Amino acid sequence: MTLDEFLLACQRLADDAPARIAVAASPSEFAEVRTQLVGRKQGRLADLMAQLAALPPEARRDAGRAVNEVKSRIEALLDEREALVAAAARGAAAQDLTMPARRRWRGSLHPVTLVIDEIAEIFRELGFTIALGPEAETEFYNFTSLNFPADHPAMELHDTLYLGDDTLLRTHTSPVQVRTLQQYAPPVRILAPGNVYRRDFFDATHAPSFMQLEGLAVDEGISFVDLKATLSEFARRFYGGTRRVRFGPSYFPFVEPGAQMDVEVDLGDGKGTRWVEILGCGMVHPNVLEAAGLDSERYTGWAFGMGPARIAMSRHGIPDIRILYDSDVRFLEQFAR
Repeated sequence: MTLDEFLLACQRLADDAPARIAVAASPSEFAEVRTQLVGRKQGRLADLMAQLAALPPEARRDAGRAVNEVKSRIEALLDEREALVAAAARGAAAQDLTMPARRRWRGSLHPVTLVIDEIAEIFRELGFTIALGPEAETEFYNFTSLNFPADHPAMELHDTLYLGDDTLLRTHTSPVQVRTLQQYAPPVRILAPGNVYRRDFFDATHAPSFMQLEGLAVDEGISFVDLKATLSEFARRFYGGTRRVRFGPSYFPFVEPGAQMDVEVDLGDGKGTRWVEILGCGMVHPNVLEAAGLDSERYTGWAFGMGPARIAMSRHGIPDIRILYDSDVRFLEQFAR
């Protein structure tokens, strides 16, 4: 064998080795490929090493350098492939292939959050902006400024957690209305979402802590007609243009006159449509305007308050409000978009 023939044989081995190594997919296949390529007794590299002695003495140096380069290249490829094959074998051993694969969970915003976002977008188009306030309030903002006399029976409905002599967890987001009117001059149109706290027992329709959404509009010349028109437009956009709404008298200390708004909805229980109360509303009481520093002879306004959780229940036919607090992924992923 001449030097050229030897170098050509080295080049062929270097060209063939990567493809042979790449097909080894298991430890046994890899061991067989290693033996065929660099085995000490019967490998192709061993055959080349044995032919070095047959070369002329002056050619052995170049031939030895060539075969060592091929050996180094093949061994590097073998080491890399061995690591991949071993890792794949460990991964297969750790999996129980007899078990069905887990389906992927889909994340979603909470249905109450979705309702708040949708309501906020409707009122944004009607000219309202979002206003926020503290959850820890003073008695002045939570009661006195909202026309709650200290000895009035309505106070019993607002027993709550006191944090100090004059600080409590707010029972509604109405304090945001007074704070906003103290800070900004009319015209004012705001939507105030946030957590509130009541002494209600946790049952199918009540929760001791829940989200509330209130709205306020104050300007010169605002009347009950504006209230009915705005809230009726909201109901039509939220529930659908064919839904009927109605207003009936109701009492709230901070409005006069006060009303409740009902919407005809189908709760999905097979009983058809029915009237469901979705919010309370009314004209802002003059005492509330005066407490905020406004002239009640010049300005009028209206306000409303609703519970987004109950809105979500009427929208989706949810029978028990406690389901909204369970954090059950099977329930929540129904609302994934």
